[in-house]
Amino acid sequence: MQIYEELKARGLIAQVTDEAEIRELVNNGKAVFYIGFDPTADSLHVGHFMALCLMKRLQMAGNRPIALIGGGTGMVGDPSGRTDMRQMMTTETIQHNCDCFKKQMERFIEFGPDKAIMVNNAEWLMKLNYIELLREVGACFSVNNMLRAECYKQRMEKGLSFLEFNYMIMQSYDFYHMFQTLGCNMQFGGDDQWSNMLGGTELIRRKLGKDAYAMTITLLMNSEGKKMGKTAKGAVWLDPNKTTPFEFYQYWRNVGDADVLKCIRMLTFLPLEEIDAMDRWEGSQLNRAKEILAYELTKLVHGEAEAEKAQETARGLFAGAGSTEHMPSTELPAAKFENGQIGAIALLTVCGLCPSNAEARRLIQQGGLTVNGQKVTDIAASFCQEDFQGEGVIIKKGKKVFHRAYIQ
Repeated sequence: MQIYEELKARGLIAQVTDEAEIRELVNNGKAVFYIGFDPTADSLHVGHFMALCLMKRLQMAGNRPIALIGGGTGMVGDPSGRTDMRQMMTTETIQHNCDCFKKQMERFIEFGPDKAIMVNNAEWLMKLNYIELLREVGACFSVNNMLRAECYKQRMEKGLSFLEFNYMIMQSYDFYHMFQTLGCNMQFGGDDQWSNMLGGTELIRRKLGKDAYAMTITLLMNSEGKKMGKTAKGAVWLDPNKTTPFEFYQYWRNVGDADVLKCIRMLTFLPLEEIDAMDRWEGSQLNRAKEILAYELTKLVHGEAEAEKAQETARGLFAGAGSTEHMPSTELPAAKFENGQIGAIALLTVCGLCPSNAEARRLIQQGGLTVNGQKVTDIAASFCQEDFQGEGVIIKKGKKVFHRAYIQ
């Protein structure tokens, strides 16, 4: 099976502009493609992780990836999928985030001469003359068409700034610039980016003529990745200092039964024949599938040694004899104890296991809290400061989330 057919079989392709041409380029290693990453944080998360896996697959098939860091578009902010305006970042913060991204990307794709390259669109966007841009690029865009784009329509009622309105033009110009300077002939993105990417394809054709071709593929997985990357505690980061390897493993170990095989198909590099055989798995076999998913993805992001540690810890905890060494932990500040006691609700919120007192109260009332093996159902329950010394206290939220709380 060739790479384009494999991408389809894995459920990664949602829409294309010219399937025959795209298949020809990709299967013959002739695609020079880019995926954009706006540096809105100092770490990539699992939504980006899906795009990185795609870049790795295509590079392994002989195609050349361009990792586009949005140092310039990050100054504007993408309105897609948002109900409010993004917080504007300083140039120093954006540059720091860009530097962090590259370190993480190097675990997935190989950079170097004739291999993957990384570029920052600040290099060209920050040099643009405003009047020149309006005349040369703005004239190619219909405001009526732009307002029909889903990313703008959903913001019209609550307010869309003129700053954000320019994002589509900036992203389109990226493709136009890289087509001319880097030979970039293909762009990938989530299905929420479809309008922006079509804008880039159309700009190339308007400016360079019908003979200039540029391909567009959107990936259903990217938008799903944004949903997958959200938890009660926030995003699931690739940076081990933000999301530990154990937490990362546990996140994938706890995916729903309906999603586990889809995730294995989309995200792992296991052979499709092996995955197809799992389609018949059910019941307890799905727990084995979740272990496979969690192990393979943790190994890909954090290395085999960390994946082994995370799996060993998880298995031990479920068997009731696990080590706390690699368990997510919180050091409790002395100020959280009153008269040497801390309440169950405060314990859950301080450890980040519940985002609010109300949710912590519901969890306890519904029987979802266990502390050191004992079920806690009284919202007024409290624990002695001395209990948290040494190894500390093991908190179990629901059936699958473990956490250690301790004091020095």
